[in-house]
Amino acid sequence: MRVTLLQTDIQWARPEENIRNAERMIAENPGSDLYVLPEMWSTGFATEPHHIAHEEHNSTALSWMQDAAQRYHCAISGSVAVHLADGTFRNRHYFVDGRLGKTSYYDKHHLFSYGHEDQYFTPGSDHLIVEYEGWRLLILTCYDLRFPCWSRYATGREYDAIVIVANWPDSRQEAWQVLTQARAIENQCYLVGVNRVGDDHKCHYIGGSVVVDVTGHVVARCSSSVEALTYTLDQEELERRRSKFRVLDDRD
Repeated sequence: MRVTLLQTDIQWARPEENIRNAERMIAENPGSDLYVLPEMWSTGFATEPHHIAHEEHNSTALSWMQDAAQRYHCAISGSVAVHLADGTFRNRHYFVDGRLGKTSYYDKHHLFSYGHEDQYFTPGSDHLIVEYEGWRLLILTCYDLRFPCWSRYATGREYDAIVIVANWPDSRQEAWQVLTQARAIENQCYLVGVNRVGDDHKCHYIGGSVVVDVTGHVVARCSSSVEALTYTLDQEELERRRSKFRVLDDRD
């Protein structure tokens, strides 16, 4: 499966501009099966979402994801701050399959209490594993990366790759590097992790979006600037590694 990481410089609370930038990056890097955007890619990491979060029934970001996924015959993944009809706010990671015309979503489970995300957002309670082009993809968001039990490969929760989107700041970049590799190693899976670059009113971001293989090797890494990076995940290699070194058989 051909995956393109879209490491963007998110413009604060300017969804139209962020949509234009995402559209341009996809158009300039055609032919991938899956394009992955960062966390809250259309607004920036809005821990206080009033007047910034999209109304889900009228989300320009989600509408664009659905339209673009159909036009480019691909899937697009990325999280959006949304305001639901029940009054709650969710950090909702959408996976839009333009080939089947299907939209799935995962509501971020581990809210970033250090940044007060938990004061305004409601956490999700369910995992999401998407089946796409013969792959099983576990969908996660940012802070989830720090919690190995939540992402554990287990009976009823088997998958081939983790897709995680983030706004992970420069000050904790080393943790991002270590934890993306750790989650791939312990679950014997690929990991696709997409971070942002640039600045918001609280943090500086230097990207480092990655693809990690089943052995924990970083097989592709973005720089510290705006970048689209494409890598092809190899399912035969994944199965070969898992069948030869059967760590998952001994999991707790």
